[in-house]
Amino acid sequence: MQTKILLVDDDTLQRSMISQLVERHLGFPVAHAADGAAALRQMEQDRTGDIKLVLLDMHMPGMNGLEVLQAMRQHFPTLAVIMLTAGAEVDVAVQAIKAGACDFLTKPPELERLRVSVHNALRLNVLEREVTRLKRQSEGTFTFDNLIGHDKGLAETVKVGKKAAASDIPVLLAGETGVGKEAFAKAIHGESHRAGKPFIAVNCGAIPDQLVESTLFGHEKGAFTGAIAKAPGKFREAEGGTIFLDEIGELPLEAQVKLLRVLQQREVSPVGAARSVPVNVRLISASNRDLSAEVAKGRFREDLYFRLNVLYIRIPPLRERREDVPDLARHFIEYFAARESQPLKHISPAALDLLMKNKWPGNVRELENTIHRAHVLSEGDTLAAEDLSIAAMTLAGNSSNGNAAIPAHCLLLLRPNGNLVTMDELEEAAMDFSLAHKNNNITEAAQALGIAKSTFYRKLQQKKKGKE
Repeated sequence: MQTKILLVDDDTLQRSMISQLVERHLGFPVAHAADGAAALRQMEQDRTGDIKLVLLDMHMPGMNGLEVLQAMRQHFPTLAVIMLTAGAEVDVAVQAIKAGACDFLTKPPELERLRVSVHNALRLNVLEREVTRLKRQSEGTFTFDNLIGHDKGLAETVKVGKKAAASDIPVLLAGETGVGKEAFAKAIHGESHRAGKPFIAVNCGAIPDQLVESTLFGHEKGAFTGAIAKAPGKFREAEGGTIFLDEIGELPLEAQVKLLRVLQQREVSPVGAARSVPVNVRLISASNRDLSAEVAKGRFREDLYFRLNVLYIRIPPLRERREDVPDLARHFIEYFAARESQPLKHISPAALDLLMKNKWPGNVRELENTIHRAHVLSEGDTLAAEDLSIAAMTLAGNSSNGNAAIPAHCLLLLRPNGNLVTMDELEEAAMDFSLAHKNNNITEAAQALGIAKSTFYRKLQQKKKGKE
C-alpha cells in the first residue's frame, strides 16, 4: 500500500505537466484519468486503497468537476479532493469547498502552492481515516477488514476468526507478545452479533494478585480496606458484549478457580456481596505462553484450560508475514503524522528494505516503536535507513572492524568482540533509554515500551537489587 494521487483532467498537456511536478518534486506516483467516468472507475478498482488524493479539473466533457466531486464524496467519503480551476473562478471554487473539496488551485499551479495544498490535503485524509478507525473501535464495530494484513499475511488466520465471530464459542488467541492479539479480538467482536456492545480488555498480568477478584468480578462498598465505593467489575462492564482477558496465564491459581465458576455458572460473585449476579458476556482470552505446558507444570488449571481452549487461533509473528511490513510501516507513519500534527512523510526504499530484512522479535509493537523513533529523529519529509535504530544493528553485524559510527539512540546486538549482547542487557538498555526519553516518567516509559507500568516498575526494582 502506497500513497498515490489520481489526476483527472481532459487536457493531456496539463495532465503531463502537473503529474511531472507531483512525481519529481513531491515524490508521489500519479494515476491519470481523462474524464469523470474514468476517474470513478479507477477509484472502484483501487482495491488496496492506494489512491488517497484526487486532483480534479473543474471543466470536463460529460460530468463536470462538481458532479464528479459529489459522486466521490458519496462513495468515498474519506477521500481528499483538490479542485483545479482555470483562472480566478472564485464562485465556482467556493461551491467546490462547500461540496467537500479540501482546496482549489488555479492552473498551471505554482510548485510551492501545490506542495502545501497536497500535504495539507493528505494530512486531512489521514486524520479523517484515523478518526473513523478510533470511532469504530470505541463503538465496537472494528472488523477484520480494518486489520492490516487481513488480505495478505493474516488471510488464513482471518478465515478462522470470521468463523469464530459467527458464534459465541470461547476463543483462545495464542501468539508472541506484540503480534496484535487484542486487535484480532476486537475484530472478532466487531463482526459478531455483539458488535456495538461493550468490548472490555483486561491485562491480567497488570493486576496485583490481591485485587484480581474485585477487578474482574466487582466489590461492594466496604468489602475490604480501600473499597470506598461499590464497583461492578470488568465482567459486568462488558454486559451484552465481549470481555478480552489478555495474558490469562498470569492469573494466580485462586483467581483461576473463581473464573472457572463464572464460566460454568454464567454469574459473578462480587466481593462482599450476599448473592451472585448473572452476566451475559462473550469471553476471548489470550496468552503468549504455552498454556498446555503451564498445565503440565501445575501453574494453570486443566479444567479452566479446556473451558478457554474451545477454539484455538494462533496469530503468526511478523517474521512469518513479512509481506505485511510495508503496509504496517506506512500505517504507522500516517498514524504518527496525524497524532503529532506533522506533515506526512515518505519512507525511502533503503529504509523499507531494512524493515523487510529485520526479524522483528517484538513483532508489530516493535515495528510501531521503531517507526515512532524514526519519525521523531528524521529530518525532512523522508524516513531514511539511518533514522531506524535497527540500521545500527545491521551495520554492527556487517562491520568487519566494529568501528562503524553508531548513533547514540541505537541498541546494539553485538559487542565489538563479536559476542551477542544478552537479553537482560538489552532490556536494561531499552528501559534506561525509555526513562531518559520520557524524563523519568515511569508510566510514559512503560507505555512507550508496550509493557504494563507494574511490570516495568518490578523489573526496575529487580535490576536495582541485582546491582546492590
